[in-house]
Amino acid sequence: MLTSISPLDGRYNGATQPLKKYFSEYALIRYRVYVEIEYFKALIDLPLPSLENLQTTGIKDILNRIVTEFDESAAQKIKDIEKTTNHDVKAVEYFIKDALTQNDWGKYIEFVHLGLTSQDINNTAFPLMLQEAQHEAMFPLLSEVIALIENKATSYQGIPMLAHTHGQPASPTTLGKEFMVFVERLKDEFQILQSLRIKCKFGGATGNFNAHKVTYPAINWPEFGDRFATSLGLYRSKFTTQIAHYDDIASISHSWVRVNNILIDFCRDIWTYISMEYFKQKIKEGEVGSSAMPHKVNPIDFENAEGNLGMANAVFEFLSSKLPISRLQRDLTDSTVLRNLGVPFGHTMIALKSIIKGLDKIVLNEPALNHDLEQNWAVVAEAIQNILRREFYPQPYEALKALTRGKVSITKQDIHDFIQQLDVDDHIKDELLIITPQNYTGY
Repeated sequence: MLTSISPLDGRYNGATQPLKKYFSEYALIRYRVYVEIEYFKALIDLPLPSLENLQTTGIKDILNRIVTEFDESAAQKIKDIEKTTNHDVKAVEYFIKDALTQNDWGKYIEFVHLGLTSQDINNTAFPLMLQEAQHEAMFPLLSEVIALIENKATSYQGIPMLAHTHGQPASPTTLGKEFMVFVERLKDEFQILQSLRIKCKFGGATGNFNAHKVTYPAINWPEFGDRFATSLGLYRSKFTTQIAHYDDIASISHSWVRVNNILIDFCRDIWTYISMEYFKQKIKEGEVGSSAMPHKVNPIDFENAEGNLGMANAVFEFLSSKLPISRLQRDLTDSTVLRNLGVPFGHTMIALKSIIKGLDKIVLNEPALNHDLEQNWAVVAEAIQNILRREFYPQPYEALKALTRGKVSITKQDIHDFIQQLDVDDHIKDELLIITPQNYTGY
């Protein structure tokens, strides 16, 4: 790890460990093998006329074992084959053919990869990787973050807090509601993210099933392709070039950018609340906040999260803008770019874990919230002027503006003195006098 170029496999190796089974080189090879094997099995089940006598044999057991017993040593064999072929998917094909030959099924090895191009394998393997990584690793972690923020919102329900618009004191709010702002935003975007369909490309060299049709013209190959994709839990794009059009990955990337932007917004707000001492942070024995200043307890988890979310979004944005573009029926630029699909998810995973860690460390400092409210009695001016509007009082806004705007400090006494000199009935004055920065919080 000390010699890793990327911190994803170095410093943050432990945090990104769950993604290795989906986005590592080993994972890509394993998914390719799986797609090739499932395709061969589907040809047997069709049945392909040349393979119909295999339905009652043990070849499927051999094929299944190639997948279930696949490990890093098997992946290394494929990498060794690739040194000769200089083609990664062809190396997978030869590996499977060799395994079948060793198990006395050599007669049928030419039906491995029948009629396919490498992108039929890649553009089915990558969608599977993406789908399973999201459902098994990313979505549960994002759900945990949302639930944790919502739990905080519940525990902070009704706690009054001075709002700040344009960085200036504004009408009071509640801490719980401000947390719920992020819960609602995240839930809305998460729902969109979960609804996005992941597609695959499966249609031969240039997407028309040319080789399939000319070899077995009686079979409806587009229908077969649809069934095969569905059996893998994917949707097949009907009209493609040699490669997937990647519009689905672009949509997914954009959705993750929006999720991450909401989280960046959240991290910055919590960072600011900590700087305002609305939150203290739990101290962990042995940790150092600053190499020079012993007193410091820095909000590093939220800073770490913000930085990694930014890194993730930079790559998500590039994937979404680059992948859907290819010259004519294909160029190779998508191949090297797509290998980085796991990078933004790695940075997002680090960030999500940092947010969880950071939220676990914050401790509410309610006296600080109350102190800021007490120092800003001017914020009840809005309440007063609107009640006066209701009572047809002349120019209430202007009256409160003259009292409060630009003043260094407006105290409770200033507000109460103003109310007492108003030319309104006593019951209106009583209504105004009970308004405080602590109770003027709306719903």
